[in-house]
Amino acid sequence: MPKTPKSSPPKTAKTKANRAKRRHLLHEMRLVVAKEKAERSERHAGIRQAPREGTPRTRRASRR
Repeated sequence: MPKTPKSSPPKTAKTKANRAKRRHLLHEMRLVVAKEKAERSERHAGIRQAPREGTPRTRRASRR
């Protein structure tokens, strides 16, 4: 016997506001994370461009 779809509860102003707030916060969080990742990649790129001090890096023997 197939299940009949259940109707969703009526949307109240409170639930709409909560959903909007959650969407906004998640959007802000994504923006912050993207900005941090961009800054981090920029920093790492800057580190790699600078010449390494000390002895040049050589191939290390496998640890196995």
